[in-house]
Formats: sequence, C-alpha cells, structure tokens
Amino acid sequence: MSDLQAMKTELTKMVKALSYEKKEVTLASGLKSDFYIDMRVTLLHPRGVRLASRLMAENLKPLDGTLAGVGGMTMGADPIVTGVSLTTEFLEWKRPLLGLYIRKEPKGHGMGQWCEGVKNFKKGDRIFILEDTVTTGGSSLKAVDKAREAGLDVQGVFTCVDREEGAREKIEAAGLEFRTLITKSDILRL
Repeated sequence: MSDLQAMKTELTKMVKALSYEKKEVTLASGLKSDFYIDMRVTLLHPRGVRLASRLMAENLKPLDGTLAGVGGMTMGADPIVTGVSLTTEFLEWKRPLLGLYIRKEPKGHGMGQWCEGVKNFKKGDRIFILEDTVTTGGSSLKAVDKAREAGLDVQGVFTCVDREEGAREKIEAAGLEFRTLITKSDILRL
C-alpha cells in the first residue's frame, strides 16, 4: 500500500469515527437524510486536516504552475482551503496555492465583499473550489458563481466527501471537473 493510499485509509477511518452519524437530518439542500457527515469535526482535528490537505495537494500537484489557488464557501471549507494552501507552501510547489474564502452572504459593512483574499489574485487566475462535503452540488455552484464574479477562472470542485447524491453529475453538467477524496461508499465499506 502506498503512503497516499495509507493516508486515505486513515482519513476515511477518522471520518467514520468522528464525522459520520446515522440519524435523521435536514441538509442544506433541504433534503432529508438518514445520515449526517459533519466534516468540520474531522477538519478541525490537526491530524484530520493534515491528512485531507496533503491528499488534496498531492492530487492537485499536476496543476502546479498553472493553478493559482483554492477557495471555498465559509465556514465548512475554511480549514481545508487554509490547509491545502499551507501544504503547497510546505511541499515547495513552484507556485504555492493562494486561499479564498467565499461568504454565504456579502459582508454587511466595510466593502460588502463576497470573497475574502481575492486581492491576492489576478483577474483570470485559475482556481479550484474546495468543499468539506457535497450532496447535490448547489452550494458548490454558488461558490463557483461568486468566484467567477470576482474575476477568477474556476476549473472544478474538489470535495473531501461526496455523499453520492447527485453533486458529481450536477457539477460536471456545469462544465466543471469534479474530484473527491472519499465517498459515502468508502465510509460504509469500513
């Protein structure tokens, strides 16, 4: 087993132990579900964010030099956006990735911004949107829209966990690349 495969297995076990719960919930999409994955728990654990950030950075490594950054909807994506950005610096990428936080609503004072960190980018810079968990892809596509309005060229969406409930299809239908570290099926196989 490779080091990266061992890291993915360890992360999947952490997600199942810390973030997965079998219970009735209403998701952000408004859909009802009989399970919940609260990735914030895993991504706010130092080992969890380290594993997820390293795996995402390694996956994005072929884009080193062409990808300017990563962004995501605050609050769920904040740890992974920061983690991936820092990891690319530690791994000494030719062009470490910048981070971008996208608000759910514009800031109510000051500049009224939707995106934080956008001044570090140039118009047309290529980015990936990162997610903690996706279900239908609606929040991901909102983040894509806000990043594009800020002048960035969104290449795709990369999530820690895909609940396998239509996000991939919706995101790919929008002409974006879709990547995931772990699926619901991976978690349930443990």
